Amino acid sequence: MSLLDLAPVIPVVVIDDVRTAVPVARALVAGGLPVIEVTLRTDCALEAIGRIAAEVPEAVIGAGTIRTSDDIAGSLEAGAKFLVSPGTTLSLVEALESSGVPFLPGAATASEVMALAERGLKELKFFPAEAAGGVAYLKSLAGPLPDVRFCPTGGIRASSVPDYLALPNVGCVGGSWLTPADALAAGDWGRVEKLAADAAGLG
Repeated sequence: MSLLDLAPVIPVVVIDDVRTAVPVARALVAGGLPVIEVTLRTDCALEAIGRIAAEVPEAVIGAGTIRTSDDIAGSLEAGAKFLVSPGTTLSLVEALESSGVPFLPGAATASEVMALAERGLKELKFFPAEAAGGVAYLKSLAGPLPDVRFCPTGGIRASSVPDYLALPNVGCVGGSWLTPADALAAGDWGRVEKLAADAAGLG
């Protein structure tokens, strides 16, 4: 099954303290969002992915902010089941295609979308979603590029999720509002689970 069809929202999680990785993943899964993207923005991100992969088997754990082939290798070794990139270069897309796991390459313009579609890649990350035009921009892409589907990510809030999900070319959205930094720092897993449950109900 497509990554875009597993859940209406993919939490985009930044882990600053690896000890929070497993409890935050459990809270997200309990709230109904099993597909989790941990971004490679912190030194402990790969260790966090490894812990989640080992201790929360019901989670579909992936790595985000993939920029190089080394990022791909490290993520796969850690246990990532899918990969997400903010943008796409030729060398990166070739490495993603060789990874053996599902991936969402990033695109922000019609030309980038068309270049990826020419390679047979029809499920993409739209990033940075709000800054690049948001709902209106994706709606404009649906006419000339009706066979491409997106997971818009970047600047999306809970209040705007229904507008994105209503578009025929959006399968799900990615968002960081589900795991607020203060909630993770305080260990407020009940708050994370509630935010996840609210988001899961949007689909």
